[in-house]
Amino acid sequence: MKIIYFDCFMGISGDMTLGALLDVGADQALFRKRLSTLGLDGYRLEIGKKITGGIEATDVSVILEEHGHTHHRHAHRHLPDILNIIANSGLSPRVRETSARIFKRLAEAEARVHGSKPEDVHFHEVGAVDAIVDIVGSTILLELLDWPKVVSSPMPTFHGYTKAAHGVIPLPAPATLEILRGVPWRKRDIEGELATPTGAALITEIAHEFSNLPGMTIEKIGYGAGKSDFGTANALRVMLGESSEEKSAPSSFVSVVETNIDDMNPEFYQSVMEKLFAAGALDVFMTPIMMKKSRPGTLLAALCAPEDARKMADILLAETSSFGVRISESERVCLERRRKEVDTEFGKIGIKIGEKNGMIVTASPEYEDCRRAAVEHDVPVKLVYETAIDVFRKQKAAPTENLAT
Repeated sequence: MKIIYFDCFMGISGDMTLGALLDVGADQALFRKRLSTLGLDGYRLEIGKKITGGIEATDVSVILEEHGHTHHRHAHRHLPDILNIIANSGLSPRVRETSARIFKRLAEAEARVHGSKPEDVHFHEVGAVDAIVDIVGSTILLELLDWPKVVSSPMPTFHGYTKAAHGVIPLPAPATLEILRGVPWRKRDIEGELATPTGAALITEIAHEFSNLPGMTIEKIGYGAGKSDFGTANALRVMLGESSEEKSAPSSFVSVVETNIDDMNPEFYQSVMEKLFAAGALDVFMTPIMMKKSRPGTLLAALCAPEDARKMADILLAETSSFGVRISESERVCLERRRKEVDTEFGKIGIKIGEKNGMIVTASPEYEDCRRAAVEHDVPVKLVYETAIDVFRKQKAAPTENLAT
């Protein structure tokens, strides 16, 4: 299992996260291309290198521009404005959903601090273009790294004061402290802001756990530079590699595109399913359901890669009587798959084999091969099936292999 460890020895911010994930190997050109689908303008992204405390780190800056003049004035937005920008982007469903959850986490913290509702929070710093780029950009970079499991170190303690839109506030900032409620801290006691609200919201949303460095084989190391000078190395360090613990079955994320139908000619379903499969659907299935006014209906669903979700939605809207579809993401845990052919008295039959950690968990003959052989030899399909699996069991090379059927 791929794992990435966030070593927040000097805290975390949005630009530090961008820099660290780029430095550890995420593709910069693809990052810029996907970020452009947000449709935001009035800024430019500067990516370079910086020496901090003797360590070279990737330094990322979001420079805001207006009427040809560079400035750092923060645009004011409310939560619905930001969620609308994310929802209307061309990003994958998982990036949109993760980014939206991070901003909702920020809004909820601000609302608790200021005694208001999340949708009414006037975002100030965290609602500016640079924070949108930081949050959505960090999520894009995790996707480019194939969504590794994120583990974070405890947060370093810090103190002091900082000037914000509401005046001078204590550090950690009230919103940061609210977001990090329940997260372990490690004593550093540095004067100055180490963890920003944006960084806190990012790490609490993406991290599976907060702990010391987990058992892993480190393959790549990246550093994201911070902006302040504390007289020591100011960077976020990330380590990317493989978990050295016993591997679980590999998982991936798929999109589920579905709709409820109660007024379509049933003869049309075959055509819809064929078009969905032709467009790349991993699976298509129908479930009988009971809809409003006690009408019997059908839940038509397609499983697909996240990047194909909108294409599946377009097919469902064009080919069925539905007025809308739902798109969600699900984690799919899969066995490692391979195929082997066995020679039987009915000819060659393919066997689908599912493995975990090199051990066979399940195996089953290919139905189409069994059906073809049954027709050719005028025998029942189940006889071909049972013969093929029996031959496979006898031919297993390793006597220690397990087989569950």
